[in-house]
Amino acid sequence: MIRIDAIWLATSPLDMRAGTDTALARVISVFGAAHPHTAYLFANKRATRIKVLVHDGIGIWLAARRLHQGHFVWPLASAFNGSNRVTLSGAQLDALVLGLPWQRMGDAGIITMV
Repeated sequence: MIRIDAIWLATSPLDMRAGTDTALARVISVFGAAHPHTAYLFANKRATRIKVLVHDGIGIWLAARRLHQGHFVWPLASAFNGSNRVTLSGAQLDALVLGLPWQRMGDAGIITMV
């Protein structure tokens, strides 16, 4: 099991052809650094694919997921006052990778918006 203490989502799209080095360079440019035990999420323009880069304290993990139908619920920078990054909880990450509206999930799975 990979330990993840913090989860950050980038609102700007990433070319899904990006490998580990390109994704790591994007993490550093968007978030300033790749911190240990932190997951960084990126999506393509259509939000049908996501990549997750995790720094586990020793090395880098890069995982990808794609949807065959529909798209991931991905925020726009304008929804977060122009910020190009958003922090997520574990419950929100679980909802996001399933294609559910993760923004509605509060801590411990409490729905906070209708």
